[in-house]
Amino acid sequence: MQLIKSDINLDFVGKRKLAVLFSALLLLISIGSLVIQGGPNYGIDFVGGTLVQVKIDADASSATIKDALKDMALGGLVVQSFGDESNEFLIRAQSSSAELKDISKQISSSLESQFGAGTVEIRRSEMVGPQVGKDLREKGIMAVVYAMIGILIYITLRFEFRFAVGAIIALVHDVTITLGVFSLFGKEIDLPIIAAFLAIIGYSLNDTIIVYDRIRENMGTLSKSKFPVIVNRSINETLSRTILTSGTTLLVVLSLFVLGGGVIHNFAFALLVGILIGTYSSIFVASPLLIFWDEYKTVKAAKGKTV
Repeated sequence: MQLIKSDINLDFVGKRKLAVLFSALLLLISIGSLVIQGGPNYGIDFVGGTLVQVKIDADASSATIKDALKDMALGGLVVQSFGDESNEFLIRAQSSSAELKDISKQISSSLESQFGAGTVEIRRSEMVGPQVGKDLREKGIMAVVYAMIGILIYITLRFEFRFAVGAIIALVHDVTITLGVFSLFGKEIDLPIIAAFLAIIGYSLNDTIIVYDRIRENMGTLSKSKFPVIVNRSINETLSRTILTSGTTLLVVLSLFVLGGGVIHNFAFALLVGILIGTYSSIFVASPLLIFWDEYKTVKAAKGKTV
């Protein structure tokens, strides 16, 4: 199946400087948001604490639930609506009293005293210690770092070092912007989101490798053409495949985001943003970086001859 003619010749390379400005703006907004927020909004997986999901068969709100739990000595208490049902809530506390050995039952008891017996259903209860959360956070970060290092080595061996640098910069670009979007929307970073980031890295890299492979082929068949022409030709030749792959993947992820429910909402959101940014970076970041590298080497070589 081919949506786009193979001889199409859109000038992607000609827009590379505009793409650099756009990417720089997105990165500036993302990093600025992270700085203002004091870093990513880590979930209890990474900072430790308690999460309880409750369903209340009564007229309740986040404010009334917080009021009902005010005597429980819960630190950093956050209550928010959950899912599509108006009577379902997530109760999060980053710290809890040492005496609370069965916090879900005590939360249930406190809420039933406020809303009535039999009106509260505990649907989920999780507790993570602060040291465990710290270890998970460090391992999650290192998993992303190790993935980047492995990719750098793999692409250097398969292609050239300049291809590896271009791919890594594009991946850092994708993860940073996705992280920034999470910061802007106040969404939490937990273990499923780290899995989403690794999936984004894999997806974006796959798309970039397809374009890079075509560039390498065309460097042989179009050896008399200028390098920017080769890169632009390669992007156009793989454009149909890129649109088909990204489009079908986005349909699946969008379905998960809309219909999957609150449990996987953030995971699907991360993939949705990551796939969009990853497709953009394969065309406007990873490939144009090769041109900037080639231009730099050409200028450096010319200066060396004049000395």
